Amino acid sequence: MVLTLFYKPPVSTDVVADSIRHLHSVINKTYKFQHAVLSPYKELEKGDEGVRVVVTTIVSTSADCPDVRTVSKGREVAEAEQKFGFEAVFERKNIYDSHRAPGLAVFDMDSTLIQQEVIDELAAAVGVKDKVSAITKRAMEGEIDFTESLKLRVALLEGVPTTVWDELKESTIKFTPGARDLTKCLKQLGWKMAVLSGGFTPLASWVAHELKLDYYHANKLCISEDGAHLTGKLEPDSDIIHAERKQALLLRIAAGDCIPLERVVAVGDGANDLPMLGTAGLGIAFDAKPKVQMEAPARLNTRNLLDVMYLLGYDKKAIDGLLLEP
Repeated sequence: MVLTLFYKPPVSTDVVADSIRHLHSVINKTYKFQHAVLSPYKELEKGDEGVRVVVTTIVSTSADCPDVRTVSKGREVAEAEQKFGFEAVFERKNIYDSHRAPGLAVFDMDSTLIQQEVIDELAAAVGVKDKVSAITKRAMEGEIDFTESLKLRVALLEGVPTTVWDELKESTIKFTPGARDLTKCLKQLGWKMAVLSGGFTPLASWVAHELKLDYYHANKLCISEDGAHLTGKLEPDSDIIHAERKQALLLRIAAGDCIPLERVVAVGDGANDLPMLGTAGLGIAFDAKPKVQMEAPARLNTRNLLDVMYLLGYDKKAIDGLLLEP
């Protein structure tokens, strides 16, 4: 298995070495790895203040090694993270190695590629933000069905002027730190990219254009006959982009581009992202709700999407080189 460790704040090389040895020890002791070998760690990002990101590998000849997800969710790992101030991301080595070939990156939109929950911002325009936010929170935590929650929230948006989309783009919507840089790097490397959103097409299409994504899928809202307002309904014949639909779209896009699932990376933050996160070779819960972090294959809480590049095996020098390209 491959371990990528993110330290906050940057730390000395001595602390890095101690923390990796400790983590290796507790993993071996807890899961009884046979003949487990810890490789020398590689610094992926180091500055004047110390080391921030490293990668190392644990190789075992044991036939009954636990799944990386089992190890990563263990209490022993959580205690080591707290003790040494790092966050560990575990990957199967074959998956990690596959990232060097161009693949498919699939993203959620709200609170992933962008910092806002768009439906909350729409609700603010008609004074029902608190009601919509409460429903959104319950849906993202998996307390109520996403389709039901979407219809409830959309119904509260009746009367919102369609000019709101341009207003949101100009003054409200902010891309998540690292979103533009990550998608630029992946584009330079030949990856295909998609946004699969439980939000709405006017914003998803704009995000896809801004980030040069290849595909976008989102929910379609009905507008009044004069085109001036939202009606509070979804287009009747359109697909609702719920959890299972996101998963199906990921599978369809990957198959259409002849990309094996081992080379698919999915990033999201909500309960409706879990099926696609579990289907991808690498599924990342990004700054996600606690329930999602516990159930997703991997989690990343650095609040910068560019850090995904480290999970693909690139160091800071390589990343900076990609960003310098036109």
